[in-house]
This record gives sequence, structure tokens and C-alpha cells, in this order.
Amino acid sequence: MKAIVAVLTSWGAAGVFVLAILDSAGIPLPAAVDALLVATAAVNPAQAFWCATLAVAGSVTGCLGLFYLARQGGQAYLDARARGARAQRLRAWFHTYGLITVFIPCLLPVPMPLKVFVLCSGALGVSPRRFFFTVLAARIPRYFGLAFLGAQLGDNSGLWLKQHAPHLAIFAVLLAACLAGLIRFVARRKATPGYSPVSQPSK
Repeated sequence: MKAIVAVLTSWGAAGVFVLAILDSAGIPLPAAVDALLVATAAVNPAQAFWCATLAVAGSVTGCLGLFYLARQGGQAYLDARARGARAQRLRAWFHTYGLITVFIPCLLPVPMPLKVFVLCSGALGVSPRRFFFTVLAARIPRYFGLAFLGAQLGDNSGLWLKQHAPHLAIFAVLLAACLAGLIRFVARRKATPGYSPVSQPSK
């Protein structure tokens, strides 16, 4: 695997695309895409945002591949193994909050589990459209931010990320809590009698 990563690194922007597919498809390549994207942007700042675009495209492609793989056999497996009230609660929880567990690891460049939550999204029947836009909304700021960082700081980018890793981890916890609170708030509003998303003009 190290040899493959070395070859992809030599490919530059194309290597970022392929590496992003492999990483998001579940092949363990911790921080390899981030590091290669930053390094490529540092060497050639003019190509930084093009590399970020390819990283986003590759990551979304890899995540969708893993998602549909789990979707094909995962639901049948869960139906056979997990029945009853507990299984229903798990499905209900994941349909309400599960995409937060996908969004946060996709967004922040700190070591966080992602593959298991992508698999759960497919196996538990999450909408492919919702999953796609969740991954896209997270990967765009992450990879474009890293590309900008590499273009601006060059070789110091890795040190900056290492120094701010604790802050990013704290931000991840706070963001997850805020998103969960927002989801609960919206759900309660919708459950309120007479609630309508479109206000009606008074007569």
C-alpha cells in the first residue's frame, strides 16, 4: 500500500483524485488525502483549488460506492439479525441523527471513524440523496480549506494542523451537539399542533 501511495503522490492532482476514492471507499489510508492535497497545493498554489475539486469528487465517489455496497446486502442482514423494538429504535435514531456521524468526520481533518457510519447509512436505508449532499457539504469546506492552507503556508501547513488538532476535536464535539439540538428543535416544532412551514397571511 505504501508503494501505491508513493506512485499516486507522484501523479499530483490525478493522484489526489484516485487516493480520495480509495480512502473514502474504506481502504485504510489515514490522513493520506489531506497530506497529499496540502503538499500538492504547497508545491503548485495555482493548482490548489483544482486539486481540492478532484479531492471532493473522488471522496464523494468513494463514499457512494461504499454506501451502495452496504445498501445492497446490509438491510437484508439487519432484518435477519436485528428484529424487535431495539432494531426499530436503532433505525429511528440513525434516520434522525445518523448523518451527523457522517458529516462531522467528513468535515474535520482529525482522526475520526467514518467507514462504519457510511456502512450504517447504506444498511439502514438512509436516502441516497440526503447522504450525497451530507458528504458534499462536508468535503467542500474541508478540502478547499486544506488547499488554501497549503497554498498559503506551504511546508508549515502540517505543523499548523498538528497544533490546532485539539481545537478541531473540541469544535467537532460542539458542532455535533449543536446539530443534534437543532434537529430536535425542528422535530418538536413540526410536532406542534397547527405547525406549518409556510406562514399563512392573516385575513
